[in-house]
Amino acid sequence: MGILVQKFGGTSVASVEKMKEVCNIIEKYKKEGNDLVVVVSAMGRKGDPYATDTLINLCTNVNKKPKKRELDLIMSCGEIISGNILTSMLEARHMPAVFLTGMKAGILTTKIFSNSKIKEINPTRIYRELDEGKIVVIAGFQGATEDGEITTLGRGGSDTSAVAIGKALGCETVQIYTDVDGIMTADPRIEPSAKILDSCDYEEVFQMAEKGAKVIHPRAVELAKSGDIVLEIKNTLNPTCKGTRIGLTRGVTSNYEDFKSRFMTAVAHKDNIAQVKVKSSEELFSKILNEMELKHINLDMINFFTEEKAFALDQNNISLVEEILKKYSVEYEIKKHCAKVTLIGSKITETPGVIAKVVRALSKAGITLLQSSDSYTCLTCLVKEEDMIETVHTIHEEFSD
Repeated sequence: MGILVQKFGGTSVASVEKMKEVCNIIEKYKKEGNDLVVVVSAMGRKGDPYATDTLINLCTNVNKKPKKRELDLIMSCGEIISGNILTSMLEARHMPAVFLTGMKAGILTTKIFSNSKIKEINPTRIYRELDEGKIVVIAGFQGATEDGEITTLGRGGSDTSAVAIGKALGCETVQIYTDVDGIMTADPRIEPSAKILDSCDYEEVFQMAEKGAKVIHPRAVELAKSGDIVLEIKNTLNPTCKGTRIGLTRGVTSNYEDFKSRFMTAVAHKDNIAQVKVKSSEELFSKILNEMELKHINLDMINFFTEEKAFALDQNNISLVEEILKKYSVEYEIKKHCAKVTLIGSKITETPGVIAKVVRALSKAGITLLQSSDSYTCLTCLVKEEDMIETVHTIHEEFSD
């Protein structure tokens, strides 16, 4: 057997009881002859004692604007705590293991605190520990710069760590363990008829992640694609479930033809969106766009009309956008409390009548479509936030097989 990278998310390591299940999974794959590298997130989610948000609050409670360098240092402690506990549990079960921080694992990053990028990974230490027969447990979400500054990789960073390590080690497969049975056709918390997807290709999952589905970080998907790594999304509490395999070739999935024939892959949603309409010339609007780029404001669903330009963006960036628009003295309108609902599939553009079908379905449901945009694999609808859940239901029902 070769090297297998397994990543366990915050819910999987939230308590000692859940870590016992993690140890059972690790033991199973170790007994099958795999060399194991295990990447962990911090314990639990918001509100839990050692979750990342809890650690951040320890700083922000005493200083509203702490330096990002210090925030990275305290945030990195979450994965160190969970990694140490898991390693101790493995050792207690007579499974030799060693814990490595991101820096000790050879993860070299850029010096952008709180949202760093991995420059390269030197796996020498990992190989040495594997050669000694140990299970290597690594803190996800973190690395270090060339001068030893601890950095974190931003939201979803542990996914990125796991796949980057898998790529550096030449792995064929990386397993991502979470609290669901796999990737689903919609968020099951708001769409009761959502189904588990047996398989997806990289582009579909990338679009799902970009459009709001909390499945795996887009950077991790890009890394998997560039390394030709198959990702397996699995449930820690239901490890016998096949889960979802990402990265399609005819040899990877048993129902490749079913995959190729399906129209809808999933319906993703994202709230806290604002719509902005601006009246300006194209020349002036180009300057406005340049300023937004300099301030790292991401725009989406950009529509150009002769008299008006429209786009959507994260509502948290509204104050920055208004500063720029006022600077250029343009007439504008901002509609807050919007949401994006996106139909994702491999045949969106090549299938005639998709947008007409969506418009008819939304109209019948009494939902106003504020704006739309499409690409080869997705069609995004901007609606009022209060209509988001009903829009997900409507589109999911309309295009389900």
